[in-house]
Amino acid sequence: MATHEPPRTHLPIPDPVHVGLTTFDAKDPDTVFPPIQDIRPPRGAPNVLIVLLDDVGFGASSAFGGPCATPVAERLAANGLSYSRFHTTALCSPSRQALLTGRNHHSVGMGGITEIATSAPGYSSVRPKATAPLPETLRLNGYSTAQFGKCHEVPTWHTSPMGPFDMWPTGSGFDHFYGFIGGEANQWFPTLYEGTTPVEPDRTPDQGYHLTEDLTNKAIGWVRQQRSLMTDKPFFMYFAPGATHAPHHVAPEWSDKYKGRFDAGWDALREETFERQKASGVIPPNAELTPRQDEIPAWDDMPGELKPVLARQMEIYAGFLEHTDHNVGRLVDALDDLGVLEDTLIYYVIGDNGASAEGQINGTFNANFFYNGAEEMETVEFMVGHTDEFGGPDAYNHYAVGWAFAMCSPYQWSKQVASHFGGTRNGTIVHWPNGFTARGELRDQFHHVIDIAPTVLEAAGIPHPLFVHGIQQRPIEGVSMVYTFDDALAAERHETQYFELGCNRGIYHKGWTAVTKHATPWISQSSNTALDDDVWELYDTNVDWTQAHDLAAEQPARLAAMQRQFLIEATKYNVLPLDDRRVERLNSDSAGRPVLVKGTSQLLFGGMGRLTEHTVLNLKNKSHAITADIDVPDAGATGVLVAQGGQFGGWCVYLDDGVPAYCYNLFGAERFKVKGTQPVGAGHHQVRVEFAYAGPGLGKGGEAVVFLDGAEVGRGHVGATQAFLFSYDETCDIGRDDASPVSDDYTSPGSKFTGTVNWVQLDQGTDDQDHLISPEERLRVAMARQ
Repeated sequence: MATHEPPRTHLPIPDPVHVGLTTFDAKDPDTVFPPIQDIRPPRGAPNVLIVLLDDVGFGASSAFGGPCATPVAERLAANGLSYSRFHTTALCSPSRQALLTGRNHHSVGMGGITEIATSAPGYSSVRPKATAPLPETLRLNGYSTAQFGKCHEVPTWHTSPMGPFDMWPTGSGFDHFYGFIGGEANQWFPTLYEGTTPVEPDRTPDQGYHLTEDLTNKAIGWVRQQRSLMTDKPFFMYFAPGATHAPHHVAPEWSDKYKGRFDAGWDALREETFERQKASGVIPPNAELTPRQDEIPAWDDMPGELKPVLARQMEIYAGFLEHTDHNVGRLVDALDDLGVLEDTLIYYVIGDNGASAEGQINGTFNANFFYNGAEEMETVEFMVGHTDEFGGPDAYNHYAVGWAFAMCSPYQWSKQVASHFGGTRNGTIVHWPNGFTARGELRDQFHHVIDIAPTVLEAAGIPHPLFVHGIQQRPIEGVSMVYTFDDALAAERHETQYFELGCNRGIYHKGWTAVTKHATPWISQSSNTALDDDVWELYDTNVDWTQAHDLAAEQPARLAAMQRQFLIEATKYNVLPLDDRRVERLNSDSAGRPVLVKGTSQLLFGGMGRLTEHTVLNLKNKSHAITADIDVPDAGATGVLVAQGGQFGGWCVYLDDGVPAYCYNLFGAERFKVKGTQPVGAGHHQVRVEFAYAGPGLGKGGEAVVFLDGAEVGRGHVGATQAFLFSYDETCDIGRDDASPVSDDYTSPGSKFTGTVNWVQLDQGTDDQDHLISPEERLRVAMARQ
């Protein structure tokens, strides 16, 4: 029987309706129904694998002249195509949402990371229903879909265990998800989800656990099962491991390969990379190495005693990137073993933005120092004393600004600086042996991350849908790259592209760029420069590949025309109003961002966990109380009653061999503990900690008092606290301490409370002197939270 191609412009594809003869008896010879047919893509649609690395600058990977060995990228490039003028948005959430939707980041509400969302349409972090993501289109056309790794596109008020989950991967077109929600993950102690269910790693770091390897194992397992059970159904896999975002974590056998390789410093490394790039052809012979900006110190000006630490930072990063590439290779090899590599369209995007300069001038052993404005605590002596721990489970490290600058060679600036190519140009490799005949060739057409989605749709023969789930769709804003696959000289079709991130902004049009840098990534305060006073630069990248020669003074008329074009594009794509607020955008009230937690009390119940800081009452910079209602069995009990944060900052209330205890962990550098003197006996009890904050000011210390059933059993001083953040990835857990432990009195696997935690109440302020919370009070708080 002939089959008809189903209509694919309205998704889901409508169910077929039987309109023929309906008989009374199924045995009647005239009883005829067509066989049930599942939706499949058009014949010849390829498998698709998109690999997106994190925080890798153009000059990092050896495939684009960098010092970090990436043999898998080189292998794919040798059998595919290397794109030397491919661009991202300069930041992770925006680049990822743009990739997955084929639209500019402001068009899909992602003008910044989710944590600084505002109520302005271009910055809300809420993906409009009229911009259905690529995996949803593919899934509704018959693809199997899966995502592994980082998802930083979920609005913060959607990240609790109660959802809603429509912005999570499994609500955005992916049949399967295994990874983490948020901007970064501890590679040794990640907070993971399978679908929307929290899960824990199956091993500890001591037993060989590493997140990138885990994600790769899960991805290989999924694709093997998919090919085993659905041989006629292509797959779409999005592999975004979160590496090489800080913290830079990798086993010593990878970082030790680079011992001594970076002792000459970042200035020399940048020159070496530049020469390799010219020799390989990823930049033209007449390209110029842009000068180091004044805000970036010269290697020769760095303290001599710090240089071994700085070199070690780069050794670890290089090992981390090589390790990540190795695991991408394991996944590619699995596809080859399954016999599907030749017919899999692979995008290997080496970075979602430029290299990260968020590690500050000296780099950092624990990035939480910077996040909390406490950089002064991380002295040179501190760094030197912890050199051997960098990269391991006891560090949350990031490299120095100078290394990020070198990793973006030959361009100016780095991640977050959307005005210049150092922030937005990322080497990209496309591999599809059955899809094009070119092998080992370079492509220099201008392209952008929004071009991936239309490329995949064209390769699969699937139209961009007009309607998805009854919602009329906005047009795709990217341009398919298929036209470049077998035509190196094809005229580029992506002729105009705006860039904006944190008011660093620019416009590309037919080779010309007009740009202005408004703010510097490693300076946390808002810029003092008025937007209208920003100085614009003009470059002709048709002849000035690296934006080395500013022509603004020579061609003011062209600059004015380009500035006007930026405003046109900015208006068209929801970029306006420009917003350079930083502190204000962290405040949900001033930003107009919803919050889950309201009021001054929060009641949490036993078994709850994986609660991000956006979903838990904020106890920082104020007096507060923590009360745990517990039952202790006859044999006694030990373990965590409630914990927030982890090894690099947080607090916990626990029974240490049965004794009530409180620990405040200050950046992992110092732990302040207050303990009782006797174990808690069997029966029903309340353990309460009252913290009297020693303000005014932020990050001050205070006095902590531990109570058991209303009686004081311990008192102690906490020297200082973390003012703004415990962790971007560690969470609050009741009855256990998942991921890394807050206190060194227990391990995370051994932290589970051996009694019963009935509930925990968090209270801001200490006006209530009744150290026992009555059932009536507990009910009042619970009802107030509805």
